[in-house]
Amino acid sequence: MAEVTQELVQELLRRLHQRADKSDNTAHDLRNELNSMRLVIHAHQNDINNLYTMLHQLDARLERIENRLELRELQEAQSRFEPHP
Repeated sequence: MAEVTQELVQELLRRLHQRADKSDNTAHDLRNELNSMRLVIHAHQNDINNLYTMLHQLDARLERIENRLELRELQEAQSRFEPHP
């Protein structure tokens, strides 16, 4: 069995610390990317909400237009039966 020297133990510990540092940096980078993705998702959600708001406004406007057309058609139908001077 090979002897374990103090230098070998120190070298192994040094490598272990380097790998731990790399892992910490990688985890930090992944956290930053995840936060960026969250911001993008929030931006998309805001865009979708804005589109739904616009769609709702257009739907309400179309409903008002349809009501006006129905009232006009009703008035035109009634005017046919009223005597004209």
